[in-house]
Amino acid sequence: MEAVIQSLEAEPVIQVTLTDFDNAWEALMRRVIAEATSSSSGSNTMYYGADRQQLGTSRSIYGFVQCSKDISPSKCEQCLRKNVDDYRSCCSGRQRGITERPSCFMRWDLDPFFGVFEDNTAPAPTPPPEKGNRKIPIGVVVGITGVLTFVISMLLSLGVALCIRRKAHQENGNERRSRTTYGTAPPDIVADDITTSGSYQFDFREIEAATCNFQKSNKLGHLVKFTRHNGTFQNGTEVAVKRLSTNSGQGEQEFKNEVLLVAKLQHRNLVRLLGFSVEGAERILVYEFVPNKSLNYFLFDPVKRSQLDWRKRYNIITGITRGMLYLHQDSRLTVVHRDLKASNILLDVDMNPKIADFGLARNFRMNQTEANTGRVVGTVGYMPPEYVANGQFSMKSDVYSFGVLILEIIGGKKNSSFHKIDGSLRNLVTYVWRLWNNESLLELVDPAVGENYDKHEVTRCIHIGLLCVQENPADRPTMSTIFQMLTNTSITLHVPQPPGFFFRDGASPLAEGLTIGQSSIMSFACSVDDASITSVNPR
Repeated sequence: MEAVIQSLEAEPVIQVTLTDFDNAWEALMRRVIAEATSSSSGSNTMYYGADRQQLGTSRSIYGFVQCSKDISPSKCEQCLRKNVDDYRSCCSGRQRGITERPSCFMRWDLDPFFGVFEDNTAPAPTPPPEKGNRKIPIGVVVGITGVLTFVISMLLSLGVALCIRRKAHQENGNERRSRTTYGTAPPDIVADDITTSGSYQFDFREIEAATCNFQKSNKLGHLVKFTRHNGTFQNGTEVAVKRLSTNSGQGEQEFKNEVLLVAKLQHRNLVRLLGFSVEGAERILVYEFVPNKSLNYFLFDPVKRSQLDWRKRYNIITGITRGMLYLHQDSRLTVVHRDLKASNILLDVDMNPKIADFGLARNFRMNQTEANTGRVVGTVGYMPPEYVANGQFSMKSDVYSFGVLILEIIGGKKNSSFHKIDGSLRNLVTYVWRLWNNESLLELVDPAVGENYDKHEVTRCIHIGLLCVQENPADRPTMSTIFQMLTNTSITLHVPQPPGFFFRDGASPLAEGLTIGQSSIMSFACSVDDASITSVNPR
């Protein structure tokens, strides 16, 4: 995950080769990092460094680094080295900029700044002076501290002023939520585990300022374990903030799972995790802002569903297919999502789908095809029979959920919306199977779509949906096969068998005690010892 980097240049100021600039930049940063983390006198560490490096014959690069004094010199060096690595990976050759983390700060420029550099015109000497012979006057140190304090104060004041101005016509912000000790383990345990994930860690105060202290007017939605808010950082970046409820025990593990997993996934049909925040009882995920909310916001609304014509719905189906294919096969991980549903599909400004909410996802090993759990979690109506009955999940579990989702997208009906037909209780999957037997599949099409759709395309998508919800996981296609079936109409589709959870006599095969039609996240034991057992089979 990228560090927070601010570009201070509108266009290049001088023309030098990328290699020359990077070599000079690297030499400069080695010196200032060494200066910041070494002892200047006795055992005292300065925690800052400032120097310049000659670039060409007439210019210099000026560099400044600083760490907070609440960390050790080794941690300071480690933090600054991470900033250097981020510069190499994303911003090599940028001639001026700022990169910062919660505990360290780095800035470089082709012109002097902060009043740190004694001579603003003469090029820097090379080679660099010997360590210990060069000291920054105490007046400069005081000047640096004063300038930084002033800048930070001004930025905080600006953030508060912007929030007040933007929300002046709305209700006053809620009082800051009180913080309590979270559980019995020290809160830093989670932070220690996930700070090495590659994700950027935001300061909680940044997120508070961006969301105007989590005002109700910024609220995007509420779940049992999370609340969602939108926010805007001072640089104009709009984000979606997912805040864990402090009374959610299981949500803690889901939070950690998302940070560790999603940071390693990058695809245009997956929502992008920008970073996280852990402070006291607070657990916050920061995602890219996706303006059109979720698929269910449109699909199941009697008015908004008309905005989803057939072409948009077909593009959403193919986009979800690409995202799931990436998770199952094309990413460096093999990921089973385990909670694929309409509310976890976000829509961008062009109504392109982005798969979200990886709290229940699991990472499979290279040669692993399935696993078992004694604690079944997911959403009723999307979970396949083998998962509900035996706690067995695999990539074919996601295929089942995807099949249900296809049928929902075409019909505009929830699978959990049950109907009485011929005296029997039927869900959407069973209803579609009846249409298949009656050769009347087009009756499924949402009336909001109208008549402007390709009948062969719709029929093929319904056929694929039925293949995905087969009772036997071996009979369901893989995501790669589904993608081929959607994009190559010359591929002949198999004849489907009765789907899983096919209600023949009105009885539900769901686990005992599980309410039919319930759409919330469920968790129930499938075995006595509640243990998780992994079954490894060759591909």
